[in-house]
Amino acid sequence: MQLGLIGLGKMGGNMRERLRRAGHEVLGYDRNPEVADVASLSELVEALEAPRTVWVMVPAGEPTRSTVEQLSGLLAAGDLVIDGGNSRFTDDFRNAEVLGEKQIGYLDCGVSGGIWGLANGYGLMVGGDERWVEHAMPVFDALRPEGPRDEGFVHAGDVGAGHYTKMVHNGIEYGLMQAYAEGYELLVRKDIVTDVPGAFKAWSRGTVVRSWLLDLMTDALAKNPTLDGVSDYTVDSGEGKWTVEEAVTLEVPMPVISAALFARYASRQEISPTMQAVAALRGEFGGHEVMTIAEGDALRRGEGATSAAQYVAAKGIGEKADAERPRAVRPAAVSSSPAGSGATPQPD
Repeated sequence: MQLGLIGLGKMGGNMRERLRRAGHEVLGYDRNPEVADVASLSELVEALEAPRTVWVMVPAGEPTRSTVEQLSGLLAAGDLVIDGGNSRFTDDFRNAEVLGEKQIGYLDCGVSGGIWGLANGYGLMVGGDERWVEHAMPVFDALRPEGPRDEGFVHAGDVGAGHYTKMVHNGIEYGLMQAYAEGYELLVRKDIVTDVPGAFKAWSRGTVVRSWLLDLMTDALAKNPTLDGVSDYTVDSGEGKWTVEEAVTLEVPMPVISAALFARYASRQEISPTMQAVAALRGEFGGHEVMTIAEGDALRRGEGATSAAQYVAAKGIGEKADAERPRAVRPAAVSSSPAGSGATPQPD
């Protein structure tokens, strides 16, 4: 089958290669002329034989919307456009309407597999009319993993259903990643656990938490066992947010995915206004010493306490850790507070 592919980035470029390996003719266009087969959208359309099938693999939002708009003026009745990016499902309704006015078909296809899709295949979730799905099935079959079709492909429903299903898939991914990450931190914090990478690797076979994400976590820890130098600043594609928004709209309780999304937002804050307010309130009702930003940063770096507020915080952390240790290995009691500090821990 002949296919026009717009967008030859990390995923689009690999998809072109996988399709070619399966015997399909793929003409690719990208703004980067070094990877493109043609120089423009109009040249791409002219090079394809009617009825044409064009797969759009560009960033979600305005880039995809404008590309579909341009294609509506270049393609003809009976042609087909497939949006394989991470578009919001509501954009699919507009895209289908714009193309439908010219009797051009439209499918939305959620694609999962990342940079590994070239070798392993891509999970595909498609929305749109059955007629167009059947027309593009040779392409879908080449892109999906080997094996039974229904284990790597679904015609999820009408226009928008493919991207909606992918949106929920990504929301679940947020929750799974957050669970593995929280488990990692707990293992790292416990002094009796001395091989955290080994623990994750031991879960990769035979356990109920084994998964491809766990395999990727094991690979990451094999390369960098303590994750030295890795920033905790975590971005998102927007699909986790859309999933939570849908949960609110449809009144579906979704505490795990919501918490995972908010954890990503928290990772971007150098200073948390929320926790500043908590610290200030503790000072007001309990008389607790309130640390400055500089004192808090020093404590995070593990530097010794130089103020009453730092001493109280460090002492509380030490006592909490002490209570968790077996009695036989508990260290001696924390030394008295700095002279003249008058620091007296208060209950929350």
